[in-house]
This record gives sequence, C-alpha cells and structure tokens, in this order.
Amino acid sequence: MAVTLKDIANRADVSLATVSRVLNYDRTLSVSDQTRQRVFAIAAELRYSKRKRRDVKTMMRKNIAVIQWYSKTQEHDDLYYLAIRKGIEHQAQVYGFTTTSIFQNKLDQVGDDIDAVIAVGKFSPTQVRQLSELTPQLVFVDDDQFAQGFSSVVTDFTFATSRVVDYFWRRGIQDIGMIYGQEWSTDQQVEIPNQRQQSFKQALERHHAYHPEYVLAGDYTSQSGYVTMKRAIAALGPRLPHAFFVANDPMAAGALKALQQAKIAVPGRAKLFSFNNTSLAEYVYPEISSVNVETELMGKTAVDLLVSRFQDAHQAAQRIELGTTLVERESTK
Repeated sequence: MAVTLKDIANRADVSLATVSRVLNYDRTLSVSDQTRQRVFAIAAELRYSKRKRRDVKTMMRKNIAVIQWYSKTQEHDDLYYLAIRKGIEHQAQVYGFTTTSIFQNKLDQVGDDIDAVIAVGKFSPTQVRQLSELTPQLVFVDDDQFAQGFSSVVTDFTFATSRVVDYFWRRGIQDIGMIYGQEWSTDQQVEIPNQRQQSFKQALERHHAYHPEYVLAGDYTSQSGYVTMKRAIAALGPRLPHAFFVANDPMAAGALKALQQAKIAVPGRAKLFSFNNTSLAEYVYPEISSVNVETELMGKTAVDLLVSRFQDAHQAAQRIELGTTLVERESTK
C-alpha cells in the first residue's frame, strides 16, 4: 500500500498541512529544524516517493473564494484586512491553489467552481448560514465562529489590551482613555461587539480606574479618530487623559492630528498606543506605538486549515488564536 501524507503526519505527530509544506520545502513555515528533520527522516524511512508528492500537489489544486466584508476601497484604507488577504494569496500559491477575491460579501459573485471559502471580516448569523450553503469547506478569519462549528482564525484581544493598560500603569499613568470603533455587519443585522473596548474596561476596572467619560466611540477611520479626539479635547479640557489606547492605526493617526492642532504635545502631555501595527503607524510623526498583529500569518493559517480539511473532510473544526506583541515608538516614550 502506498504511503500517504497522513501516515507521515501520524508518525511525526504533526498536522497534514505541516507535512505537506515541509516536503514541498516551504521555508516560510514556522517550525523548528528538528521538526523538519523528523518529517524528512520519517518520509525516507517509509519510502515516500517524490513522484507521489507531485501527484498529491496536483490532486490538491483548488479554487478558493476569499470573501471580504469590506469594499476594496475600505480595504486599502485599513491595511489590516489587506495584509490578511495578502497572506491568504501567498499561502495559496504555495499549495498551487487559485484565489478569487469578492468584496462586500457579494455572494452572488461566487462561481460554481469554488472548492472552499475563506470569509474575512465580521458576519451576521444570516450571512454565516449563507456562506455555509456555498461549501462545507469554510474558514473564518477575524470572526470567531467556532461555537457555530466553523474553523476560525482570530487574534488575541484580551491579553493584548491588558498589556497596553499595564504598560501605561507601570509608567505611573492612571488616567487612561480609549478611542474605539463601532461596526455593523454588512447586512446591518448585527452590531459587532468591540473586544478591545470590553477588554480595556475590564483591565482598568481591575485597577479601579475605569472612567466611562474617557472612552469615546468612532468608526475606525482616520477622520473619525480626528473628530473623536477633538470632541474629547473640548469636553475634558485639562482633565484630558495623559494616555490613550486607540483601536486601530488610522484612528490613531487622526487622533494624533487633532492633538497636534490643539498644541497638545505627544508624547509630552498625551501618549498614544494603537492596535494592528500597519505601516501607517510609522508614516506619521511622532511614530505611533502599536500592538503588532500577525495579519499575514492569519491569512496563511486559514489556508493551512483548508489543506487539513481537504486531506480529511471529517476533521473537527479548529479555533486558532494568534498572539500579539507590543511595538514601542515615539508616541509613548
């Protein structure tokens, strides 16, 4: 009987996707050298042939629909989702898959020839049901649908937000504000809970230092960050917090502009810490500290989950949460 990737995966105690990528010499795969060597050694021991690997790769050619909840214009304004899509496309090329990008959840544009769907963004229960009717091979990115039985790739918000609060607290700053975004699903059925805002409130309540008047809502755009910070400056005056956690980089850039126009020194009088760490955080002055999110890895991981599903259609749904790191720049020093 011919040796399969599953045989090697079982012996090496790794996933099918890992075996496939190691044997195809994918150096972007984040595994140790010991794991790579173990996979190659087991493949050699089981006499897994190169010819077989090529057959498997051919057999694995698939067409994936990447369904974005954003419009193309919104995606280019918020580089977070653009980076996720780039990660998906890069990893799809590794496996020989083709991808078709569909924006604003326009499911009527999905062709009959798709083999799987990666849904990127936030979706209402109705939209989740519609997506699941397209194909059973469905993975969500940046939307936790694990409880509904679908594989999901998400980012840690709770610990990341708590670390930002602790960052300011250790520096003696106890009056901390937040500017966050409010969103709705594209069918306007569901308001998306803001995990960053919820985690921020919990983190400060542990210090008995949460002030609701320091927390303001916008819509994730740079203009919204600008208008919201101007509102805070006018309303709070000398009580303006000495630090702000801002929910994404475009809003942080807008907030920075408002502070500078009001002659409020950053970081002297007010410090800013953002979220996502897109290139925008480095293109303003002063550069903005930001929580680094592994956006491209989120996209790559979604493709890896599909590979596992293609190899074993009965595989249980998985929830993968990727960690974050804090990147300190001039806006908080």
